[in-house]
Amino acid sequence: MREFHIGKNDENQRLDRFLGKAIPLLPASLAQKYIRLKRIKVNGARAQRDQKLVAGDILQCYINDEFFESPSEENVYLTITTPRLKIVYEDENIMLLDKPAGMLAHADEHEKVNTLVNHMLAYLYQKREWRPREENAFTPALCNRIDRNTGGIVVAAKNAEALRILNDKIRDREIAKYYLCIALGRVEPPKGRIECFLRKDEKSNTVRVYHRPVPDGRSAITLYQTLQTRGELSLLEVELLTGRTHQIRASMADLGHPLLGDGKYGVGSVNRKYGETHQALYSYRLRFDFPSDAGILEYLHGREFQVDEVPFQKKYFG
Repeated sequence: MREFHIGKNDENQRLDRFLGKAIPLLPASLAQKYIRLKRIKVNGARAQRDQKLVAGDILQCYINDEFFESPSEENVYLTITTPRLKIVYEDENIMLLDKPAGMLAHADEHEKVNTLVNHMLAYLYQKREWRPREENAFTPALCNRIDRNTGGIVVAAKNAEALRILNDKIRDREIAKYYLCIALGRVEPPKGRIECFLRKDEKSNTVRVYHRPVPDGRSAITLYQTLQTRGELSLLEVELLTGRTHQIRASMADLGHPLLGDGKYGVGSVNRKYGETHQALYSYRLRFDFPSDAGILEYLHGREFQVDEVPFQKKYFG
């Protein structure tokens, strides 16, 4: 329990507005709930959110200590009252989350709050499955990341052992990841393997494709097959045998079939024609293939998971 002693500089403020300044990590909706439940009182009695405070009042707050910390990137999840998650699968060790296109996996310089990892932390905190003050060093984490404007499955670990195993399995390519994408034109051959080298340009945040080894270039292997073609658009399933930055987008553009909606490697006039501002790319299916020991995650071996719906597939291919 924490107490606030109201002085002359604080009087004549509404209770809810005072709480917003004094406890910035406490969301307004949660503050109202706590007032209603008498977990926030004034002078030991029930209070009203629009009650005016007067000098000498004592405000008692029976709420978790986490809300009294100074706001930071590490605790900003506390400000999320209603986590927005599409959960493909969840158990005591892992979560598979369907990230919508447009949402960041982690914070950047422009967006600190509305990220997939913060919504996941808020969800686990509110379920009381993760108690940050008892965990000391461990925080649930995302094990893979996909671009902001790409949607699809992101793997999350709920405990340190699961995180260690998943990181090893991703590194050793024991988790198969499949994407759906819409490419421009009829891809020939309809099924194939793309092998190239990708070199990243940090200034433009793009990669360049090479067909020979180059300094700082990383090998990239992509398998694809055409599922359906309608007019100038083809729906492809793509499997990554390596996981390089912009691998699918750059490889398909180099093949002469850029992705619909791709602002970096695509065709602007076609994107505008269809009104697409996000690349039509979705990590829609995942399979756990564990030829080596997987410890506490051995039960996942051979299991496959898929999202319920890929928005652009339904829009263009029914």
